[in-house]
Amino acid sequence: MRPIQKSNKLAEVCYEIRGPVPEKARQMEEEGHKITKLNIGNLAVFGFDPPDEIVQDMKINLSNAAGYTDSKGMFAPRKAVMHYTQGKNIRGVNIDDIYLGNGASELIVMSMNALLNNGDEVLVPAPDYPLWTAAVSLSGGKPVHYVCDEQQDWFPDIEDMRGKITPNTRAIVVINPNNPTGALYPVELLLQIVELARQHQLIIYADEIYDKVLYDGAQHVSIASLADDVLFVTFNGLSKNYRACGYRSGWMVVSGEKSHAKDYIEGLNMLASMRLCANAPGQFAIQTALGGYQSIDDLVGPGGRLLKQRDLAYKLLTEIPGVTCVKPKAALYMFPRLDPKIYPIADDQQFAYELLAETKVLIVQGSGFNWIAPDHFRVVFLPNSDDMVEAFGRMAKFMESYRKRHGASF
Repeated sequence: MRPIQKSNKLAEVCYEIRGPVPEKARQMEEEGHKITKLNIGNLAVFGFDPPDEIVQDMKINLSNAAGYTDSKGMFAPRKAVMHYTQGKNIRGVNIDDIYLGNGASELIVMSMNALLNNGDEVLVPAPDYPLWTAAVSLSGGKPVHYVCDEQQDWFPDIEDMRGKITPNTRAIVVINPNNPTGALYPVELLLQIVELARQHQLIIYADEIYDKVLYDGAQHVSIASLADDVLFVTFNGLSKNYRACGYRSGWMVVSGEKSHAKDYIEGLNMLASMRLCANAPGQFAIQTALGGYQSIDDLVGPGGRLLKQRDLAYKLLTEIPGVTCVKPKAALYMFPRLDPKIYPIADDQQFAYELLAETKVLIVQGSGFNWIAPDHFRVVFLPNSDDMVEAFGRMAKFMESYRKRHGASF
């Protein structure tokens, strides 16, 4: 029979966080191996539970969640998002500017589907959260990666960004706080990005899903709060701040210069209607989450579990010879660098395979985040301290063996 081929639109689409190496890990688990999964920010499996009041509210309202909701979402949770947005100093947002979704991921794809024609370009960071690159490609666009500079705390290189704007460029994606690097951008840098968007009439897509996962007293500023004459589309949700990944409850907020975007907004409305609505049980969690006690502050503050585990993971990683890392100011990840002189890696996916096979530790290779060289990888610091000591200890032994096999010495 004639083979059934996947769509050509998927040719440039990849999502290595759940790619071939994790698939190998799944097979190993089926064979009885215990895998330490440092590949994905899935908080619940590491004992980070959502606030009880969110769970209870969903239970109480479950009997009311069987019907379709408004295509953009229920009024009460959207109003809660509106108030949250006002608290972030984003002006001019009303209920109609807010879309609830099955996680921010669904809305990211929707936002690109509504915008892009074949050949349109979108500036996406390198490294990036790979869904952004995939969503641009799947929508017929061309992702153009601007460099984030590791030597400057992983901040976007504004001149590189400027040099990659062409007549086909439609938008700039800003992931802040950043996944995978844990960087948090200062206002001065955000203002430069806004100015680029202003000069070239570009949309800014702001992924802010980690805006409460902040360490050492850091403060997050929403880029959409910095101007009214640029179109912003801001994404957030319950997955990370409220440890509710599986609830698939996120939102998208359109703000700024909307008068010139009526046709685009009509496209968003059309796509929102086509999927009928976001899941209703997840919507019931939003108002309680945003208006309740913000327990994330306890986890990231002094003595908090996430803060302690970040510090431990940083110490264990940077003690490995030839491994350096910018200490994250936010989010759940580290993106360490392997000195190419000591670790001459040609294929970082193969490196991740070998690490998994020998240590039973699952990471994501840097190329999975569209990084430009095979010299980085991403880990989460979510396992408890004992498990991290064990996992990074095995990783250190693997690295030592790797150095010896490749003739590296100190």
